[in-house]
Amino acid sequence: MRKLIEYCLVSADGIVLDDPFPFKDYLDDNYLRDRVGLFESCDAMLCGRTTFERFARMSAARQGGPRYLARLDAMKKYVFSSKLDTAAWNNSTIVRGDVAAEVARLKHEDGGDLLLLGHGLLGQTLLKERLLDVIDLTIHPVVLGYGKSFFREGQAATLKLAATRSFSKLVKLTYEPQYP
Repeated sequence: MRKLIEYCLVSADGIVLDDPFPFKDYLDDNYLRDRVGLFESCDAMLCGRTTFERFARMSAARQGGPRYLARLDAMKKYVFSSKLDTAAWNNSTIVRGDVAAEVARLKHEDGGDLLLLGHGLLGQTLLKERLLDVIDLTIHPVVLGYGKSFFREGQAATLKLAATRSFSKLVKLTYEPQYP
């Protein structure tokens, strides 16, 4: 069975970074190689409408650019949205209906792992439905003091630390949710 890996950028105070680009100064070559390695190990990306639209705009605007964006361009994309009518970014499919059932079905298909970027409504739903297998948190050395917390009110999880990696300015923590 395929694993579902959530990859999320957060501030030191646990705020999900909706717009990671002001934080690009914290990225070093080792971190970017690690990111590309993760993206290349995954066959498909799952995302909600907001994440899809942000990355589709970046893809359309870039010429050359980072290798991880080229990987996202090539990857199959499943967009969970009740509002989108079309998904023009290549290899994209809009998915409607029961999110948990659709993701469970995708996890049982043959292929490499599945990648989920960020921790918005889709990530919250998949954690609640016990469908996330791995949570990769990249901690940025900033305290924002505002924004969306990774864990929202009423959300709880027990996490098992699976790996840590430190880079010149960042720390990546890899957790496996422990479901009862």
